[in-house]
Amino acid sequence: MRRFTHAGRVPRVIDIPAELAATQELHNGDKGREFIAALPALVTDFLDRWDLRPDGTPMHGVTALVLPVVRRADDTPAALKLQLRDDESAGEPLALRVWNGDGAVRLLDHDPTTHTMLLERLDSTRMLSTLPDTREAVLVIADLLAHLTATPAPPGLRSLGDIAANMLDRTPQTLHRIADPDTRHLVADCAAALREVADEPGDRLLHWDLHYDNVLASDRAPWLAIDPKPLAGDPGFDLWPALDNRFDADDITWRFDAMTDTLGLDRTRARAWTLARLLQNAIWDSRPLAPHHVEIAHRLRTHRSHQP
Repeated sequence: MRRFTHAGRVPRVIDIPAELAATQELHNGDKGREFIAALPALVTDFLDRWDLRPDGTPMHGVTALVLPVVRRADDTPAALKLQLRDDESAGEPLALRVWNGDGAVRLLDHDPTTHTMLLERLDSTRMLSTLPDTREAVLVIADLLAHLTATPAPPGLRSLGDIAANMLDRTPQTLHRIADPDTRHLVADCAAALREVADEPGDRLLHWDLHYDNVLASDRAPWLAIDPKPLAGDPGFDLWPALDNRFDADDITWRFDAMTDTLGLDRTRARAWTLARLLQNAIWDSRPLAPHHVEIAHRLRTHRSHQP
């Protein structure tokens, strides 16, 4: 989460960050502008509705505004999260209810109409990304994933099976627009790996975006996950963020082996689902793939470590 200059103001409460307004307009167009325009009234409404008072500097990521608050009734620290509902975030309240604070931030209240959530307050100054030892951080991610994905996904979440089928349908068009033959071959290999596992997409509750900035310290647990983009599927699809973030080419296979060991995953299947994340990136972005993403895929394609 970041702190930036404002694009609007809630009197005596908060400034609406200008960068959040810019990213909403960039990614969501008119809907994003409408969301930003409605934020001042929305914040005021929920401060009154849930009897909250502001208690710190507002923060934001790409899509959400998070306001530190305190419940007036009992002085409980909390965080008011306001975001534009989309396919990725739609299942967040459901997943948080299922996890019920066990390995993830606790959901205190939720308004389904506006997708506004009241969450327990974690320590936003102590992200897992601040842990100097990257390998230790990877093992924290692995332990959290093992715990979170042990839970069966509840009905109503988007399905990895549907996502995989859509990716494979869009693969020919994606390959056609990739100019570099080596990259095109790599993406085709990722699609081939996905085809091998797509008929068994899994049924676990996945976080999908568990990178190091989405893990915060807490008084009640050393580390807790935040900001899930949940879906039902195979835990192998959850490994990519820990390979991508805090990237280290020489550590790719160590991280992959450590995570698959901790989660008890078949490495061949986990490799296929991880390569599918590169295919997903290629489909989403019309720009050339990031060089370090290509490196992750290259290293995993040639990695044949012993499965314990």
